[in-house]
Amino acid sequence: MPPLSRGRAGHRSGGRGLARRDAPARRRNRAGIPTAPSGRAGEFVVADDADVDTCALAPLYPAGVQTEPANARQTFLIQVDGQDAEGITTHILGTLARAGASIEDVEQIVIRHHISLNIVAQIPDGRDLLKELLLVGYERGLSIEFEPVDATPMRKPTGTIVTVLGQTLEAAELAAVTGVVTNTGGNVDRLERLSKYPAWSYQLEVTGGDSQALREGLVVLREKFPGMDVAIQPKGLPRRALRVMVLDVDRTLVQNEMIDELADLAGVGDQVSELTERAMQGELDFEESLRSRVRLLAGQPESILEQGWDRLRLTPGARTFIATLRHLGFKIAIVSGGFTSITERLKDELGLDYAFANTLEIENGELTGRVQGPIVDRERKAQILHLIAAEEGLATRQIVAVGDGANDIDMLEAAGLGIAFNAKSGVASAADAELNLPYLDAVLYMLGVRREDIESEGSLTRDTPPPV
Repeated sequence: MPPLSRGRAGHRSGGRGLARRDAPARRRNRAGIPTAPSGRAGEFVVADDADVDTCALAPLYPAGVQTEPANARQTFLIQVDGQDAEGITTHILGTLARAGASIEDVEQIVIRHHISLNIVAQIPDGRDLLKELLLVGYERGLSIEFEPVDATPMRKPTGTIVTVLGQTLEAAELAAVTGVVTNTGGNVDRLERLSKYPAWSYQLEVTGGDSQALREGLVVLREKFPGMDVAIQPKGLPRRALRVMVLDVDRTLVQNEMIDELADLAGVGDQVSELTERAMQGELDFEESLRSRVRLLAGQPESILEQGWDRLRLTPGARTFIATLRHLGFKIAIVSGGFTSITERLKDELGLDYAFANTLEIENGELTGRVQGPIVDRERKAQILHLIAAEEGLATRQIVAVGDGANDIDMLEAAGLGIAFNAKSGVASAADAELNLPYLDAVLYMLGVRREDIESEGSLTRDTPPPV
């Protein structure tokens, strides 16, 4: 068999194949099948009155063309494109199987009922399998192209996963991201939409290039498109091995800062809010700040904790997020600089596995203004992450951590994937990814979860405040 040149529908030695997308317009017979404009060598010829099932195939080779010896074998990339229909993949692969072809690689994608099937196969000896595939293409209305490729199997590099998220994502943003990939020496092997509600997200599989340069380039790009979030992760087993989700609580799992809510109820809201904000920005030592804020609550009745619970509001998407993680088999922990009076109830309400927080001292039904035990500060949060990993028999690289404040930095750095969620200044630089959307379930897209998968599993739930 003479080598095939790159081209459509078995373009060979000047002869034209059946499924060329650029072929001249064709007449249709009474069966609705397009007919070739002429009977030139290398084309199917269907007479106007021909029966579809008895369609004749003209010789694929022009007269006088010599074929290769029967023992010759070549490896081809076979590209199939067209309107998707039931049984296409089975028909193509069945044709290859009956001929004894050896499959080296295969990948298929269907989008808007359009199929793109790519197969690398070794063509067996003594059989014009390409001609048979052209007939399949003709019968199914498919475009089929062939290209000889190197017979040496290619090892696919591990590569990088780039996730792009935004309230809206237009062609300009995607073009900019792929441009950074190209400029840093990488190649986009696959681009897939993960969601378009409640936010748009795309996942790019990138091979080659300089991952650090890619990361730096995407950081610069985000400044140009402030409504766009970009995350970069290594592709491969580490990403698939993620098994634990560790969440901050205040302004992450819930929209409130609970100590601010308690202070407001106690009439010292302004004083406490200022201290809270300075602590989250990293301007004050967290332990010192917490003890100062708690002292302002001294003398308040224990019932104020119940009132604070009534004010609690989950972050939009929180219940969907938790339910989906459950489906994925994740263990879920909350680690908070807040108070156990809230975190323990959240643990019970949401079905979480772990809850860590500070304990307010109560005597004679009143808050004393003191905290019992060690403070859950920045360092302690990271320690707890390691404790959870040990308890579950996992490595810390199998843990995802999500937080927003300076108190979360060590935890984000210790995790396999640290996500800064609507974070304070300086926190994002310590994280692997930054997310500035108001929906907690958008974190799922950074794990490669598609919205369609969430909906099919029934993970969508109504994100209402926990009942009292």
